[in-house]
Amino acid sequence: MNRLYASIFNISNEQMFNEIALRTFDFQLKNCGVYSEYCHTLKKTNTPTHYAEIPFLPISFFKTHDVLERNAQSEITFSSSGTTGDIRSRHQVKNIALYESSFTKSFELHYGEPEDFCFVALLPSYIENEGSSLLYMVNQFIKKSTHPYSGYYLSHKGDLMPRLQELNDKKVPTILLGVTYALMDFSEENPLPLKNIIIMETGGMKGKRKELTKEEVHLLLKKSFGVDTIHSEYGMTELLSQAYSKGNNVFSCPPWMKILTRDTQDPFSPVAKNRAGGINVIDLANIHSCSFIETQDLGKVFDNGDFEIIGRFDHSDIRGCNLLTEL
Repeated sequence: MNRLYASIFNISNEQMFNEIALRTFDFQLKNCGVYSEYCHTLKKTNTPTHYAEIPFLPISFFKTHDVLERNAQSEITFSSSGTTGDIRSRHQVKNIALYESSFTKSFELHYGEPEDFCFVALLPSYIENEGSSLLYMVNQFIKKSTHPYSGYYLSHKGDLMPRLQELNDKKVPTILLGVTYALMDFSEENPLPLKNIIIMETGGMKGKRKELTKEEVHLLLKKSFGVDTIHSEYGMTELLSQAYSKGNNVFSCPPWMKILTRDTQDPFSPVAKNRAGGINVIDLANIHSCSFIETQDLGKVFDNGDFEIIGRFDHSDIRGCNLLTEL
């Protein structure tokens, strides 16, 4: 286990990823009760030779079961957002330091050191919603930031305009991030050229405003903020890793995370690259829960491993991040 733990963030090629994925599968088949039962029910317990052969656990199990290594104690439990009466996903995290390493290293790979950025969040504070994995990550970035303007502005929008203007004019490395509809509302109320600021949306529109495609949303945000690209973060309660898009809805993963696609009618049939299908995620940072997750997102994987998100299965629940601002 210690060797597996240490090797995850040192993956540098496809062979290493495959080897560690297979070792992770073997460990979780033996030690994660829910995943083990699922694989045995499917009669898919033979040792695979490639990670694409590994069974993926439907993400709905995080709503109905404790997806955690046997006899493990969780240091923290993250839960998805939802309305009263909703059954929320729960991700019990045995080692919070593992999550912190994952999101920090992923950010560094895509953008650089968090200490060098000012983080301006159109999100509620972590104190208001301690169950959110997204807010936990953003809270850590704000703490690491050396800039005094880093913080939460959803309830303090009056302070945001002059500070963004100052950050933009001084060309301070800044990320303005928030749920999609909050960014939309702010951009419409305060159209402001922010060519020197990264605008990053974290998803969340359905049920709050007229439903728009990702392309339509990004076009409106680009026009309001006067920027060429809109960045995006792809993550979820059930994962300890994130992918990032620097524009055009094309995401890239850190080396310990990989996206595959499946047939929308047959979850056990893979779909070739460059064709749309259901998104399966391998997140090797999920050592103590389950690293192989069948999501309800639709997307397409490209030849270089990057991917795009097309939408959701029609019967899926609304993604929880758009409900964060109600809490």
